[in-house]
Amino acid sequence: MDYGLLIIGIALLWVSFLVGIKKQTWLLAGFNEKKINNKKLLGKVTGGGFFLPVGLLIVINSMIDYPHEGTILILAILVLLTIVYVFINRRLLD
Repeated sequence: MDYGLLIIGIALLWVSFLVGIKKQTWLLAGFNEKKINNKKLLGKVTGGGFFLPVGLLIVINSMIDYPHEGTILILAILVLLTIVYVFINRRLLD
């Protein structure tokens, strides 16, 4: 069991709760708040569509050992990030 990954996963699950449920969009860096039309949808997409699956994936990955786990984890995170990025750029920006 990798305790470092477990702590990171729990932190990402906490961020998912804050962004997705509590709509604390100030935790998200790198976007212009004036260009976002629907901040509630932004919270749902980033909290529930990115931080929640990545947090769960990291927590599960901390408990299970398998070959090439680092590569698979990074690839899964990049795929989720790309999907969320494209969705936000197509649906939520002016």
